[in-house]
Amino acid sequence: MEHVTAEQLKREQENTLGSPRMRYGILSRILFVAMDLLYGRRRTLSKFKVLEVIARVPYQSWEHVAYIAITHTHARPDFARRVFDRVKESRVQQDNEQWHLLILEELTDKKGLHESFVWYRLIPQVIAFVYYHISWLLYVIRPAWSYLMNAHFEDHAEHEYMAYVAENPALEREPFESMFADDYGKFASLADLFRQIGYDERVHKEESLARITAARFH
Repeated sequence: MEHVTAEQLKREQENTLGSPRMRYGILSRILFVAMDLLYGRRRTLSKFKVLEVIARVPYQSWEHVAYIAITHTHARPDFARRVFDRVKESRVQQDNEQWHLLILEELTDKKGLHESFVWYRLIPQVIAFVYYHISWLLYVIRPAWSYLMNAHFEDHAEHEYMAYVAENPALEREPFESMFADDYGKFASLADLFRQIGYDERVHKEESLARITAARFH
């Protein structure tokens, strides 16, 4: 994923917070309301972890469907190649979400945050399981529906991360030290880290919206 400078990240944060959220569909709204009911409306590291567990799911479902498609298109190599390229794109996005999760887990561990196994391990997996099958089914019926739902999710995540930084100015003074820095990126502060994650989510959103546009011309 693209990494931008600290000054650019601040500008991107301003752009996000100055932009309205997308008009979310009913499935997305149900998910966001459920998250608030289960984990509270306040933005926390633990809640972001749950968000990232779910965030990987659409890319996994698309990859699964694409692999099935490849096995049935051996007589159409041009189409199989396009599908395989889509698989690679989904893998990159999924891996990026995985880095987010690993970093958040490291942060919550360093801060000694107590997290219930049921609330922060079991329930997120149940939500992810349901979300996976919804994403998978929508993708099979009409890919654009699954892409749009993911764009809604990523738009929500983008705004949540940027708002979290705005709400916590102390993050500007906390250095980012991580065993994953060489893999994900090095940042002067936790504020810049979360701005980058928010920016990543915007990129994922824009990629999903671009796929919807591309699907209309095929």
